[in-house]
Amino acid sequence: MQVFDFLGYQWAPILANFLHIIIVILGLFGTIQYRPRYIVVYAIWTAVWVTWNIFIICFYLEVGGLSKVMYLLCKVRASLAAEPS
Repeated sequence: MQVFDFLGYQWAPILANFLHIIIVILGLFGTIQYRPRYIVVYAIWTAVWVTWNIFIICFYLEVGGLSKVMYLLCKVRASLAAEPS
């Protein structure tokens, strides 16, 4: 567990990239061997991965008011943290 503590917030993108590499390998294997199930999983995963990357790009460019959503989430989190438990 110390590895995850050392990496901080970076462990999630590292695991996501590892999962993406595994799915790509399975997709290539499914294409070569013509395994329809692997090809469908690869197609779905690719659509999810592209959608996620488009969201991240829009978030960093602050397209469509995404920064307002983040401000609201931070404000709610701050108000919850300020309440005594």
